[in-house]
Amino acid sequence: MPSASVVPPDVPPAGAPRPSSLIGILVGVMVVAALYAGRQVLMPITLAMLLSFVLNPLVELLRRCWLGRIPSVLLAVIVALGIIAALGTAIGTQVAHLTTQLPRYQITLERKLRELRHTGVNRLSDKIQRLGNQLNAAAGPPAAPSATSGSQQKPLPVVVTPKAPSALESAEALIAPIISPAATGGIILVVTIFTLLQKEDLRDRAIRLSGTSDLRRTTVALDDAARRLTRYFLTQLAINASFGAIVGAGLYFIGVPNPILWGILGALLRFVPYIGAWIAALLPIVMAAAVAPTWSMMLWTAALYVLTEMMLGQIVEPLIYGHTTGLSPLAVVIAAIFWTWIWGPVGLIISTPLTLCLVVLGRHAEHLEFFDVLLGDRPALTPIESFYQRILADDPDEVEAQAERYLADRSLSSYYDEIALKGLQLAADDIAREGLSSAKLERLRNSVIELVQDLDKYDDVTPVSAHDSKGVAGDTIEEKAPPKEPPPTLELQGDGPKSQALAPAWRGAAPVLCIAGRSLLDEPAMSMLAQLLRKHGLGSRVVPYEAVSRSNIRTLDVEGVAMACISYLDVGGNPAHLHYLLRRLRQRLPQAALLVGLWPTQGSHDVSGLRDQLGADYYVSSLQEALGVCLREACGQSERAPVPSADSSHAVSGGIPDA
Repeated sequence: MPSASVVPPDVPPAGAPRPSSLIGILVGVMVVAALYAGRQVLMPITLAMLLSFVLNPLVELLRRCWLGRIPSVLLAVIVALGIIAALGTAIGTQVAHLTTQLPRYQITLERKLRELRHTGVNRLSDKIQRLGNQLNAAAGPPAAPSATSGSQQKPLPVVVTPKAPSALESAEALIAPIISPAATGGIILVVTIFTLLQKEDLRDRAIRLSGTSDLRRTTVALDDAARRLTRYFLTQLAINASFGAIVGAGLYFIGVPNPILWGILGALLRFVPYIGAWIAALLPIVMAAAVAPTWSMMLWTAALYVLTEMMLGQIVEPLIYGHTTGLSPLAVVIAAIFWTWIWGPVGLIISTPLTLCLVVLGRHAEHLEFFDVLLGDRPALTPIESFYQRILADDPDEVEAQAERYLADRSLSSYYDEIALKGLQLAADDIAREGLSSAKLERLRNSVIELVQDLDKYDDVTPVSAHDSKGVAGDTIEEKAPPKEPPPTLELQGDGPKSQALAPAWRGAAPVLCIAGRSLLDEPAMSMLAQLLRKHGLGSRVVPYEAVSRSNIRTLDVEGVAMACISYLDVGGNPAHLHYLLRRLRQRLPQAALLVGLWPTQGSHDVSGLRDQLGADYYVSSLQEALGVCLREACGQSERAPVPSADSSHAVSGGIPDA
């Protein structure tokens, strides 16, 4: 009886979503539903929390002036309420003054609209009417009305007179619209005061909820969120106040009435992302059209708003906090749409701060890292991963563009070591997992070799601008590690080094023989080393692994070779092939130095213990180290390690039979 295959019950079938993914989706849906259902309670609390970040610097300043916590908090809240009351009073006064002038402005605006109607609209309507008459004439005379249609009696209109409201209903209709905003404002005020009073206690409770196993990470996350939010709010407040001041002053000189009113409204409405500034510009533009007899004032007003918003939005804001919020532009737009859908206009105003909090959580909490990936402005892939991905996607132009950006402040050898060679290590990992076909591997090899040829125009020197640059300001840009100093270049005379600077054995056309390992990826690595050697005045040539096989090594051209360099991206668990390759090279090149570049892939075992068993003179782990060894050897400034004796030739991996 054939045995049926049994599938473990805890293993989901191929292609099915994992239980953890389903749970995450379910939790996300529940959170969104809770945000929408509890918006009447959550919105005031969220506004109060964000307002506390704005007032906290003032509270800390007052506390430094030897005031207690409670007096500092109360004084800061009183100052904030005073500013709000002053703005409200100024707006009310300006609106009252504006209403007295509206009839005169209305007459001017109606006259301009009539002029537009007579000049443009009437011409268009006349053309439409003439076209209609032509269509009616082509269709024939209209049908005569039937005799019965005129005899029908028109229905009498019915008018329903509503009942007069009572005094209680009138009072309720008058007070109800005021109660809800007043209650919301009271909740915001009370929560803000208690948040400022118990800031440390709330911080400790947040740390307790997050877990005390990693206090350092939790503390860094809270401090990072508080610093970013406070900086964002204060910077936005300063920029919006500047917008209002510039607009108010400009409208005053243009001659638009009530410039103080429009400046205050511009500063307040600009807190609404994307559309606030243009909403603030609508009324002043209409007012300018209603005041002046011509259209010049309206055009000057529109130009003032457009230029001011473009200057602040496209130049000032990116320079000041464009790199410190940590949000991608697309994430800001998506967040504005999401929070507007959840909480309406209030959500639109606070969408950026809330999204910023999510990004900070994603950067410090591993299980929330997807927030940083989706909403943050940091690259999703590292330069090494991007290099390998572009090579896999057969996009050499993007790889070369990445290399040019890197070489703007780093040396060529640094790029090869830090990006290209490590990208080849990722490819070696895929080869070990049998994830690359032979055709794909061949295209990858050719693409990297072509990239090396395209980068031949760059010298292996660190650009001068990189020494003077101070880096990009901002918390979201990680500082680059200081570039490694390239090996000292030989003193050149014309196209080659001075003969007296080289040892006699190194004065040939190609004293360095670069031998690729068994993998196809070793040849691009050796192409990089050969190119670097030529740029530093040493001739070299690259040969494939087949050229040093047992059957071909006897015919290998070794004339003028003073050093042999071998590349191995993946030695593997048994380095027997490398051991016997070094033995064959030692017999074929008894006087030449042997260098092995071991670039172990991630996850492979440590090869440092194998170095004494292989029998080479030098072992390096980077192209810069290999270049330095070659230059020192060429100048006679380096001593070779002792070559292992013949007795130790079989001490590799428990003994290897001679071939």
